Amino acid sequence: MATSIRLDREDDVAVLTIASPPLNLYTAELQRELGEAIGELEATPPRAAIIRAEGKIVSGGVDVSLFDAQSSAAEAKLLFDEMLAVPDRIAALPFPTVFAAHGLCLTWAFEVAVACDIILATERAKFGLVERVVGLTPTMGGTQRLAARAGVGRAKEFVMTGATYDAATLERWNVVNRVLPADGFDEAVRAFTNDLAQGPTKAHAATKKVLEHYEHGGVAEANEHITTIAAGLFDTEDLRGAVKSFLADGPGKATFTGR
Repeated sequence: MATSIRLDREDDVAVLTIASPPLNLYTAELQRELGEAIGELEATPPRAAIIRAEGKIVSGGVDVSLFDAQSSAAEAKLLFDEMLAVPDRIAALPFPTVFAAHGLCLTWAFEVAVACDIILATERAKFGLVERVVGLTPTMGGTQRLAARAGVGRAKEFVMTGATYDAATLERWNVVNRVLPADGFDEAVRAFTNDLAQGPTKAHAATKKVLEHYEHGGVAEANEHITTIAAGLFDTEDLRGAVKSFLADGPGKATFTGR
């Protein structure tokens, strides 16, 4: 059986590719392989990662036969708990994650996208949570993560209409970070991610942790944790070296190793 997920590494960047065209549908097999790939990233972290897809589209959604196979609400909950763990684990990775959307990106793929730190898209990309067509609401965190980026009203519109939205609209909603030309998109994504990977990786992880507290409890909760999180960076080689470099040579001359 052909693999649905491929994980490649080059220098400090890992590239996780959804490789089951033409539709890149979410199946039990894809879920298993995706979980294994995330496990590799957890066990041996890179300094940044790209999540992308092969084929004309990113994904046409979930293989609906997966839902048809659920015989009860209790059985469906077990499936949905396993599905939700996928974006949750991606969001918790201790390094920058970049989602690259080059075309249509529906349901589970969009939910993975909004679990990533940065979403880059071409002007051809379209996004949707279209579960309404089967009488379902999104189960992999997309509704709430969309609300965190764009607001509750936008999330309700996005899910309840089941419409698809272009990249420019989602950039305006603060969901997509940047819309890039289709020509040279892969190269631009790689250059963007390479830049993140050359930064202070542990400081990036600290930034993610601070914002996790903000999402949970707002500014007040983030303030409760920020000084401890930031102070911990004084145990890293990157901070110590960058401070010395700044004092000796001025700003912007430091190199980072991720340690």
